[in-house]
Amino acid sequence: MSRPNVPTTTRPARSAGKPVLAPGRLEVKEIVRLLMPLIVLVVAVASVTVAHPAFLGVNSLTTVLNVAAPIIILAVGQTFPILTGGIDLSQAAVTSLGTVIIALTLPSLGGLGIVFVLLCTTLIGVLNGVIAVWAQIPTFIVTLGGLTVWGAVAMVISGATTLPLGDSHGAIAWITARITSGLTVAPLLAITLTVLVALVIQYGRGGRAIHYVGLGEAAAQLAGVATRRARILAFGAAGLSAGIAALVISSTQYSGAPTLADSLLLPVIAAVVLGGTALTGGIGGPLRSLVGALTIAVLRVGLGIAGVDPAIEQIIYGCAIIIAVAITIDKKKWGVVK
Repeated sequence: MSRPNVPTTTRPARSAGKPVLAPGRLEVKEIVRLLMPLIVLVVAVASVTVAHPAFLGVNSLTTVLNVAAPIIILAVGQTFPILTGGIDLSQAAVTSLGTVIIALTLPSLGGLGIVFVLLCTTLIGVLNGVIAVWAQIPTFIVTLGGLTVWGAVAMVISGATTLPLGDSHGAIAWITARITSGLTVAPLLAITLTVLVALVIQYGRGGRAIHYVGLGEAAAQLAGVATRRARILAFGAAGLSAGIAALVISSTQYSGAPTLADSLLLPVIAAVVLGGTALTGGIGGPLRSLVGALTIAVLRVGLGIAGVDPAIEQIIYGCAIIIAVAITIDKKKWGVVK
């Protein structure tokens, strides 16, 4: 992994030929942490299969993939701000707003409505980043306020009602078109997006900058990394993913609504942290979030088969977040945890 150019007087020390900002050689603890998301996924699949042997059938597995599609897309987007040490609590509300925008614009704009909604949600994400960076407000507060603001905007412009797509659904019908055995285009789109993002983060300079900011923003600044730009782009990516997820959800539900995606907030954050991305930043990536999202989808489908109350699902997601954070948190970054 290459590193940004740094001034001679502030060149960071090297260890084993790598800069201190870059991850070092894997230790046993890191290997266990790396494999933990896969272990959790296998355990989840095994647990559901024991309770319902038919779960490993084609129909159930395709259902899991279809359910996972919007969660994967949102989790990949959420990975960016979390890698910088922030979080986007407004992402699900922006996704719901995106479904409303789709329902309002597709009849008049057709295919251009797709571009319009992606532009809107991306700009909202960028706005979150700009406010957090330039006003020096914690991202938790900025996006918590955004959750309320954008949810209210969705209510106002939709008239607080569900908006059916009608004939305009044809512009996004390809997203939920069946490929085979009930499998739609949506999960393939989500997985392809994940792989592309992973390659960008791994080999792109901007992707490395996001990791550097999460590992240590002060050190990253000394190394010449444009930390403010990296943080703003991270939230822009979260906004873009909200727009893509809105397209998937609207195509599935044949409508848009001001609260259509709100219930995905906890599952998405749970997917990211279950995948091994640390809330303290710098550690993780989209492929891990993919595994975490699949685990969440397995739980959603499995709990649904078992007839578990949806409210209980939220309790499970909340507990999963607490446990995953306890495992992945880097306490060295905080002098006092409170």
